[in-house]
Amino acid sequence: MPALVLLGAQWGDEGKGKATDLLGGSVDYVVRYQGGNNAGHTVVVGDQKYALHLLPSGILSPGCTPVIGNGVVVDPSVLFSELSGLNERGVDTSKLLISGNAHIITPYNVTVDKVTERFLGKRKIGTTGRGIGPTYADKINRVGIRVQDLYDESILTQKVEAALDVKNQMLTKLYNRRAIATGQVVEELLAYADKLAPYVADTVLLLNQALDDDKVVLFEGGQGTLLDIDHGTYPFVTSSNPTAGGACTGAGVGPTKISRVIGILKAYTTRVGAGPFPTELFDEDGEALRRIGGERGVTTGRDRRCGWFDAVIARYATRVNGLTDFFLTKLDVLTGWEQIPVCVAYEIDGKRVEELPYSQTDFHHAKPVYETLPGWSEDITKAKSFSDLPKNAQAYVKALEEMSGAPISAIGVGPGRDETIEINSFL
Repeated sequence: MPALVLLGAQWGDEGKGKATDLLGGSVDYVVRYQGGNNAGHTVVVGDQKYALHLLPSGILSPGCTPVIGNGVVVDPSVLFSELSGLNERGVDTSKLLISGNAHIITPYNVTVDKVTERFLGKRKIGTTGRGIGPTYADKINRVGIRVQDLYDESILTQKVEAALDVKNQMLTKLYNRRAIATGQVVEELLAYADKLAPYVADTVLLLNQALDDDKVVLFEGGQGTLLDIDHGTYPFVTSSNPTAGGACTGAGVGPTKISRVIGILKAYTTRVGAGPFPTELFDEDGEALRRIGGERGVTTGRDRRCGWFDAVIARYATRVNGLTDFFLTKLDVLTGWEQIPVCVAYEIDGKRVEELPYSQTDFHHAKPVYETLPGWSEDITKAKSFSDLPKNAQAYVKALEEMSGAPISAIGVGPGRDETIEINSFL
């Protein structure tokens, strides 16, 4: 049962698309298990660059079946726009499967997301405004719309009516917006039914049968560990579980079937949106990391906040996910620095703290404690093995591995599909 979970070990944007694509040619299924079109993955194949927002990265690998699991929230307009864009570029998308239990992002979910975030003002969380949070809220409140509901107009109408009973009160009386008509929403959603039908499947049954048949299944998380609704920097988090446990609930497989958990770790740290970020840089180093690393959100287009590597966060990710391996990305971005600081602990109220504080207040006040490692100036993008790296780059990787608590089994030395050093095979 070779089932692998691949997830972000920081605040997302670590390069999961590159890692998934690297493995895509060797696996039978790639499964997105949570999130929505708030999670952007960039994959470079040859001279072609692909920006994926909702679709599993494995859709670019011939022979691999991409799956959108029940834990994902799906905006049909985004889905078909993305499929159309790939088809125009010659990518075969016909093997895509979508869980009938995945929830639909409705037009009113998007409206609610935008108006509530605007209403929060300075207290805003930094959502993408794409309706993801309100859709997950509807799911928990048991007024959500699932993909399978599009094939029973009566049930769909009842569910939309129930959802809008409360939302229209809020939109009209609190936010001074127009009420949304049930019939209009139902008509818009039903228009996607026939287009979605070829992709809809009982993916829980299919994936479990695949694992029983010794097929290789890769579960791909969106966002990252520190954005997890339970284990992240709450409330500045996403609305789902990008951590390893989310793969079980978001795809419908038991934990005993997971054989390996791979954390994607950027050689420095970034985050998008509001929230605490102890190693964030506000100087020319931060700007250089942003410029050289191309640190702009794939989905949002927002500049990412940049900082030095945070080993406290890496250790935390190892612990809460049960990581067996790390894939270290963007090591090449650090080329050219004479000295590279690494955060090894925090100072909180004058005390040294080596593990992530559970208190939100403490984390907000955490100051990084740095150790400085020697940098390198040699171009590493052509390196094919660990020994090809400059000695200082090797030492940097080894130091991060020791601080983070799991072996670094692969290293990204450039954005291309072939610009990766594989130290230990993931399969």
